[in-house]
Amino acid sequence: MTIHTIDDWQHDHDFAVINEKGEKRTLQVLILTASTMVVEIVAGSVYGSMALLADGWHMGTHVAAFMITIFAYRYARKNADNPAFAFGAGKVSVLGGFASAVALAVVALVMLVESVQRIFDPQAIQFNEAIAVAVLGLTVNLVSAWLLQDGHHGHAHHHDHAHHHHHDHNLRAAYLHVLADALTSLLAIIALLSGKYFGWNWLDPVMGIVGAAVITRWSYGLVRETGPVLLDGSIEEDYKHSIQETIEAEGDNRVTDLHVWRLGPGHYSIILSLVTRQPRPPEHYKALLAEFEQLSHVTVEVNHYTGSRS
Repeated sequence: MTIHTIDDWQHDHDFAVINEKGEKRTLQVLILTASTMVVEIVAGSVYGSMALLADGWHMGTHVAAFMITIFAYRYARKNADNPAFAFGAGKVSVLGGFASAVALAVVALVMLVESVQRIFDPQAIQFNEAIAVAVLGLTVNLVSAWLLQDGHHGHAHHHDHAHHHHHDHNLRAAYLHVLADALTSLLAIIALLSGKYFGWNWLDPVMGIVGAAVITRWSYGLVRETGPVLLDGSIEEDYKHSIQETIEAEGDNRVTDLHVWRLGPGHYSIILSLVTRQPRPPEHYKALLAEFEQLSHVTVEVNHYTGSRS
């Protein structure tokens, strides 16, 4: 017998999150952030405000992060069906999120160093002009956060019926970057107002240190979330245990080997080996696992046990 087509037996390896709305919103935020960055850096230099200058360069690192994000979206879409990737390009968005987390950590370190320097070497600031630009920066950040949050919710709602575990790490990373920008803008405004009205110039660098600590925490959280995906981290132990119990609940099936690893947001692959006295086709065991929606790529090895009963 000659088999002319194998299409019905082939697996779908497209596990990427193709979030076109998220990509469009991120591009809008990139343009907004880049424009504000230029204004803040120029204003910081002209008005002698280290707070504004630091906030501007802070935005600059996020412009780079947004560019990584947009590249990840387009790369995932372009390579969605590329056979060169064993399980599709689903991890590209996660890699983008991880890279952004590293960028956040670098930003926090730079902020910390600059803040400590300012404690020992206070800068003269033209408060009125600096405050006006800082308020502009905060406004842009809040608008950007709203755009990204809306894009994220729209994407999540669209996929809820299929997999409630879908996460777009790119969009979340971009959202965290904007929140970090908003925080530093807000701290800059508070410090500038305190310096103008109360003469508390020391508050400016202290706020910088507080901001650096908060951003470091966000960065660490994003690394913890994306790192296990890039390292093929397994699914929760309870979930794995449930898979094993489901297979072994039938007849005398015994699971001898079980590997579950992440392919992309909300998608896992599984290789399962079992031994039984009454073997059935692999499709039978795959059907037993149909309720586990996160298992997108299932491979089952069935071994026939012919030994004597103990």
